[in-house]
Amino acid sequence: MAKGTALADLTRSIYLLWGHHPKPGRSGLTVPAIVEAGTELADTHGLAAVSMRKVAEHLGVGAMSLYGYVPGKEDLTALMTDAAYGELYDDVTTPADAGDWREAMRLVARRNWELYERHPWLLDVRTPRPDLGPGVVRKYEAELRPLDGIGLSDVEMDSVLTLILGHVTDSARSHAQHLRDNAGMSDVEWWDTVSPVLDQVMKDQELPVSGRVGAAVGAEFQAATNPEHVFTFGLEVILDGVQARLS
Repeated sequence: MAKGTALADLTRSIYLLWGHHPKPGRSGLTVPAIVEAGTELADTHGLAAVSMRKVAEHLGVGAMSLYGYVPGKEDLTALMTDAAYGELYDDVTTPADAGDWREAMRLVARRNWELYERHPWLLDVRTPRPDLGPGVVRKYEAELRPLDGIGLSDVEMDSVLTLILGHVTDSARSHAQHLRDNAGMSDVEWWDTVSPVLDQVMKDQELPVSGRVGAAVGAEFQAATNPEHVFTFGLEVILDGVQARLS
């Protein structure tokens, strides 16, 4: 793609994200309706199942009619993502109103974790640069505010937020994978099956530390791991590290 075309597409996409939409046609089709349909498909079947044709079928219109509103799946995915991020907070002051900065960042982490539970397809959205729509921009503002004025530089504020959100994303991805892998068997069933077998096959192994720790984890969670515990524990370690840096 020529650089000039790429720049024109980027400019068009930003305008689209910020509400510069074509007027509804005689069918009543609108960009928000297309975004809602795409989100419903993604929530049910995953992002890979979303196509302009499938969205058109969901809306009961011809596939070509969508292209007058949304140029393609890349723009549709950006619009869907931005709309999802718009669900996070009532307004940009919500996290900062939650209490001190640590409590506020716990709220930020928890809201993002819950968003991934509602829309797990967000974990499959990979873009080299952010699509700077209103949902993304207001999310960034809301999540930075609790860190403002606590003793971090502006660059450090961004880095702390990036670290926390990266931890949430990684934990949520592990959680989603955990749910998919265990769809036909509960953790308790898995552990009850695996534990006695491991006791037999590993009895001659010299693994005192990993054996002890693994047994403790299994007894605690009745599973090899607990993604939500990893999420909450890791978050507290990050917050402790920020606190130590401030001190």
